[in-house]
Amino acid sequence: MTLVVPTVRDYEASADLATLLVRTTQDDALSLPAEKLRLSCKCAHCTRARFDGRFPEAFPGIAIVEIGDLGYGLNISFSDGHNRGIYPKAYLLSLAGR
Repeated sequence: MTLVVPTVRDYEASADLATLLVRTTQDDALSLPAEKLRLSCKCAHCTRARFDGRFPEAFPGIAIVEIGDLGYGLNISFSDGHNRGIYPKAYLLSLAGR
């Protein structure tokens, strides 16, 4: 028996740039709000800001301005200028509850 683990097959930002729309290899359609993604960033800068108590509790109105595909994950740039976060595809699926 072979276990098939879904991964990200395709992605795009929604027309209003407020959501990352993801389609998996099992044809599931998932939506991840930009604010949830920004709050979930695990880059060194954001990790340090959390540790120091300087990380915001919310990012109202945040938008996705660019998405770079790195193969194993996506580099997402946001309207607040943050572009350091790399979201491994498995992490994106976990954020979407998959």
